[in-house]
Amino acid sequence: MPVFAVIYTYTDDTAGRDEHRPAHKEYLGALGDRGVNLCSGPFGPDEAPGALLLIRADTKEEAVRHTEDDPFRRHSLVGAVTAWEWTPMLGRLAAEI
Repeated sequence: MPVFAVIYTYTDDTAGRDEHRPAHKEYLGALGDRGVNLCSGPFGPDEAPGALLLIRADTKEEAVRHTEDDPFRRHSLVGAVTAWEWTPMLGRLAAEI
């Protein structure tokens, strides 16, 4: 099954992200338990606010749909979502996927 690099671009609502972060992490953790969210996390402090999620799905549209119930998305804390199909080829993570 394909893997998609899903990019979140956060809004400026840092307080909202702080408030909803526990539910956001729980949601993405549950996707991980189902084998959908392979790995995810925020960009570093010197980068534009956002996150990378590696999502296993049949299509790009399905990968994005998996994120629709994420509390960050439901509470409009993500300004943009993009997705690119990604082919892991080299390295330890590629062997795991």
